[in-house]
Amino acid sequence: MRRVYRKYALCKARRCGAGGAVDRCPAAFCSGGVSLVTKTIIPEQLTIRWLQEQYRNGALTPEDVVAEIIRRSEADANMNIWITPPSMELIRPYLERLQKLDPSESPLWGVPFAIKDNIDLANVPSTAACPEFAYTPDDHAVVVERLLAAGAIPVGKTNLDQFATGLVGTRSPYGETHNALRPELISGGSSSGSAVAVARGQAAFSLGTDTAGSGRVPAALNDLVGYKPSLGAWPVKGVVPACESLDCVTVFAANLADVYTVDAVARGYHAEDAWSRHLPLPEAAAPTRLLLPIETPSFYGPFAAEYEAAWVRVVHQLKLIGIPVEYVDTGVFAAAAALLYEGPWVAERWAGLQHFIEANPGSTLPVTEQIVRSGADQYSAASLFGAMHKLQRYKREAQELLRSAVLMLPTAGGTWTREQVRENPIASNRDMGRYTNHCNLLDLCAIAIPAGLAADDLPFGITLFSAAEQEGLIREVAERLAFECEGSDLDDKARVSGTKNANPKSETIITKKSSAKIRVALCGLHMRGFPLEKQMQACGAQFIEETFTAARYKLMELPTTPTKPGLIKLPEGGASIALEVWEMPVAALGEFTAAIPAPLGIGKVELLDGTEVSGFICEGYAELAAVDITSSGGWRAYRNERSGVTS
Repeated sequence: MRRVYRKYALCKARRCGAGGAVDRCPAAFCSGGVSLVTKTIIPEQLTIRWLQEQYRNGALTPEDVVAEIIRRSEADANMNIWITPPSMELIRPYLERLQKLDPSESPLWGVPFAIKDNIDLANVPSTAACPEFAYTPDDHAVVVERLLAAGAIPVGKTNLDQFATGLVGTRSPYGETHNALRPELISGGSSSGSAVAVARGQAAFSLGTDTAGSGRVPAALNDLVGYKPSLGAWPVKGVVPACESLDCVTVFAANLADVYTVDAVARGYHAEDAWSRHLPLPEAAAPTRLLLPIETPSFYGPFAAEYEAAWVRVVHQLKLIGIPVEYVDTGVFAAAAALLYEGPWVAERWAGLQHFIEANPGSTLPVTEQIVRSGADQYSAASLFGAMHKLQRYKREAQELLRSAVLMLPTAGGTWTREQVRENPIASNRDMGRYTNHCNLLDLCAIAIPAGLAADDLPFGITLFSAAEQEGLIREVAERLAFECEGSDLDDKARVSGTKNANPKSETIITKKSSAKIRVALCGLHMRGFPLEKQMQACGAQFIEETFTAARYKLMELPTTPTKPGLIKLPEGGASIALEVWEMPVAALGEFTAAIPAPLGIGKVELLDGTEVSGFICEGYAELAAVDITSSGGWRAYRNERSGVTS
């Protein structure tokens, strides 16, 4: 379960019955209350926009954020997220460097980010998850250098499947990286630590790499966006090669807007990078077709049924976003994927590591060496050229199919427990690449986006693919789908969806019909730092204040997936419940209310000062199957108590 951290002060009077915790004590109305300083809550996931707003308002400093990241990383030490963990000694020079940068001219000023430990950060060891391989570079990788110039703060080097060989996150001598939501499950690889660092609120974004899906699978398994730009769009100079002709640097973040911000900084040709290409910053544009496989994708693992049900749901949503859907034979993608590990490209991995492995016997994990050595002798030069010619035909077929089109596939067809992967490491890893391995071989761009939950704390994700020169198409579809599924994360627009007869070549934007706004009281998952905060942002809503209900309410934990709170007003008795008040455009309220599932709804909530505002309420019948959590004083406090967070 994700955690929300909050600093607590005490009400010295203790006459309000709130036990002294500020988030439950209405100090202004407590006769013995004292003047209290409001503490800014650092949410469970960090976003670029939120951090920049706090810095502008003076509510937080980068030093505050870094201190909390260090604390969180120490609390999560057993999750094996980091190889070089966050520390003030490492980060302080970059904090001091911010004093020389103008925040208004530095798009990532003060934004903390994590670096996969096969990407160079000057004066910090690069290990590729192999201690004997470690070296300390004098220079930053080109992508890292660009991010630093934009004001970003590197906070540490993250764990990975050794030499970026794997999609499971368990192939590291530094320990198996735990899934951010369910620690018994795999985190996905090879960029395991990078994804989990963002999901656990220890970085606002992170760098990964992607050869066969390593920048996408961890995103899906940890409920993140994973952006894999076209090959060559971001320089790979300063990256330890896995399969050099196919490698690219990727980014993980909590929302689309953040990956776009990072892309705008990292993208660009570099003369000293042999693989670099001139690929301009893409602009969103609607494709003429959305492609789906004729046959339902095959699913695997202990949650295969849940994944398949989630896929069916997303396919239905896809048909509502105003772009024609076409079912096609996707055999060419599967055929290309088979070449990656069943063809001579595995020999490219051996070419990059042969000298080290032969000079340092026993230094690599057995499963890593088994895979890499499989490319040592079995492929001749003739077989390489034969495979190259075959791949060229696949490329042409795929590019024709994707002309002005976007293909949607599951990011992964399932997942595994870490124990199951230990028992069957090769087959389980192969399954994880079923819908990813083709991408770089065919010179495609891709974006992996969250698509709801398959089960409790079990994210489901889909990936959108298009040709390298068509990155704008996958952005457009991602934006529309994000709004359809959970509300757009974009700062500057929210796209209309749910209109079957929309013109696919036109872009319709929700505009404010009036300047009228309404106050809305929130008591659960839409509050700051919780998963549905993005829906509030998509509606143009703004946080106003933390406050409390009148002492006439009961708070229940509803048996939903995921669990939600229900606020019920009592005819007599009851308690004050902590909540947040936001301000929402009146024009957005109707659509927002219509999307709320029973037994919840929007009604009138009485605040502690006697005023009433619109807010979430719960129908009384739901109490029969719910758990009374009134004594916690609020949903945030309850979740903190459940997670053992006290400070």
